[in-house]
Amino acid sequence: MSKVRVLVGTRKGAFVLTADGKRKDWTVSGPFFAGWEIYHMKGSPVDPNRIYVSQTSGWFGQLIQRSDDGGKTWHQPGLPDEALPAPGPPRALPNRFAYDASAETGKPMTTHQWYDGTQHPWEFKRVWHLEPSLTDPGTVYAGVEDAALFRSTDGGENWRELPGLRGHGTGPKWQPGAGGMGLHTIILDPSNPDRIFIAISAAGAFRTDDGGATWKPINKGLVSNFMPNPTAEVGHCVHHVAMHPSRPGVLFMQKHWDVMRSDDAGDNWREVSGNLPTDFGFAIDVHAHEPETLYVVPIKSDSEHFPLGGALKVYRSRTGGNEWEPLTKGLPQKDCYVNVLRDAMAVDKLDECGIYFGTTGGQVYATADSGESWTPIVRDLPAVLSIEVQTLE
Repeated sequence: MSKVRVLVGTRKGAFVLTADGKRKDWTVSGPFFAGWEIYHMKGSPVDPNRIYVSQTSGWFGQLIQRSDDGGKTWHQPGLPDEALPAPGPPRALPNRFAYDASAETGKPMTTHQWYDGTQHPWEFKRVWHLEPSLTDPGTVYAGVEDAALFRSTDGGENWRELPGLRGHGTGPKWQPGAGGMGLHTIILDPSNPDRIFIAISAAGAFRTDDGGATWKPINKGLVSNFMPNPTAEVGHCVHHVAMHPSRPGVLFMQKHWDVMRSDDAGDNWREVSGNLPTDFGFAIDVHAHEPETLYVVPIKSDSEHFPLGGALKVYRSRTGGNEWEPLTKGLPQKDCYVNVLRDAMAVDKLDECGIYFGTTGGQVYATADSGESWTPIVRDLPAVLSIEVQTLE
């Protein structure tokens, strides 16, 4: 029988939840790296036992951890193969994530725009998202803050920036969103190894068609009324982008306001918020077997990050947007004031698709029937930052 492994990153450590294909009884392992912020953890689709973790601390900085046995033991790439004690002081890797000083053209990329329009030096703060290669378990991409894209080809031991992104020319116009200027979405096209989609808050979405050497903004159709030019080429606060692997040209976006759809690999976008009670939110994902079925969690507003009326609802569209239905069975419908962050929703690949999301209140909810009913598979964790799911044979 198939098994499911749910990887949960929280404000105070990492957790691994496992169940068989029935998804009724769950085992909780962890916390790993207790006391550390785990912004993201994700397993390789080639080797499910290879899991990468972004471990960060305001005191000790940023580390990458890796497991080669499905999360039972961990080690820091570049050090001897032994588990790293946590949360003690880390043995930091020497400058493994240094920004490239210039674009391939040789032009310096030393600043980006701050909230007040002044220029601010680029800093390396943390890794927001890890995306393992679809074909090689030793290759993994990292989206970081301040926004840049890195790649490792040796299992996370060494990292090299893909400088064409910041060297695009619009980099000085990027600015932080409320949570920082993070590159938080990385989507690898399964049909074209040279095509990668990324999203940055607050800069927008970008695409490369040549393996990361050059990039183009893909924000046509996005409207952000908080910007001096609401339809500018860059500056949009994109919260998350999702894609079904069978249709790599179709993208779905949860923006700061608006749910958007592109049918031409991001060249053009149109709004599909439809009858949502509010089109502000962070998370968005696509059903594993139904490319036109989407899930979002509407949040009241950009200043009040909790569900409308204190009722937690997932909304589903079976038509690729515009027409949405609330899914509430098993979810708290009063006095619930949690948030669901951008990387805190994922789906499994079992025949009856499971959807999972975590909250800032420490609950992880799951459905084994495409959203008809939900149950908390674990409660009272630290605030959940990310959720990823592995479907294991």
